[in-house]
Amino acid sequence: MEQKVLLSLSHISKRFKTELALKDISMTLFRGEILGFLGPSGSGKTTTIKIITGQLRQTGGEAMLLGTDSTNIDASIYEKIGVVSDNSGIYEKMTVWQNLSMFAKIWQVPRARVEQVIGQVGLAEHAKKPAGKLSKGQTQRLVLARAVLHKPRILFLDEPTSGLDPSTAVAIHQMLLNLKEEGMAIFLTTHNMEEATKLCDRVALLHEGEIVEFGSPKDICLKYNRSKKYDVLLNSSEELVLEQNPENIRRIAGWMEHDEIACIHSCEPTLESVFLEVTGKVLNI
Repeated sequence: MEQKVLLSLSHISKRFKTELALKDISMTLFRGEILGFLGPSGSGKTTTIKIITGQLRQTGGEAMLLGTDSTNIDASIYEKIGVVSDNSGIYEKMTVWQNLSMFAKIWQVPRARVEQVIGQVGLAEHAKKPAGKLSKGQTQRLVLARAVLHKPRILFLDEPTSGLDPSTAVAIHQMLLNLKEEGMAIFLTTHNMEEATKLCDRVALLHEGEIVEFGSPKDICLKYNRSKKYDVLLNSSEELVLEQNPENIRRIAGWMEHDEIACIHSCEPTLESVFLEVTGKVLNI
């Protein structure tokens, strides 16, 4: 079955005075896919989201969002997308329930959906708490709840788990995977390469406004796995990193035959190490 394209970027560029912030960005986002747009702060991630959602006009190229040119977006498109960013405001004096209920009225969403979403993001026991008294992680969950309340076709996430504790981040990851299974398309920007590897079907590595690699995390890492090595931990607690060659294959086979291996792992590069190789720069937050 042919995948349905919900977002298409074709040769997008953006110039701010003398600075070229984006250079020839092209990619697509399909229904039921999580697409990662990865790079350090200042690489052009947020600028790209603003162009896609009609908040900023590109210098060149075309962005098509749900079949509509991003330079000609109207209110009907905003009813079909959700956006989560660091500056997604909430009403601090209103409770969690009141925040979501207000937006439910705007989107004409039934009360049952408000209750469902509050439960999904793990805020049921905080429903009557003023939003201003929520922790950072709880606040981020509320922002996410508001963004998915009307079941958007595309969800834009700009660094959604930045600064959150691991358990909260894991809970948000699971919710995103569930939304994907329901058919929602998710456009995720992050500098967290480990997070992207766990969540994304495809990723674009962005460096100085340019896509330097594009594909599935697995395929990108295997592409740069030029020197095949294995990390072997023996029962004796001795740990070795062995290159793949006939001699080491025989050694590993012998250890396995005598049940001397505690664990063994392949040593393909991570997305972060690929980024370092491609750009020559460490991925600074």
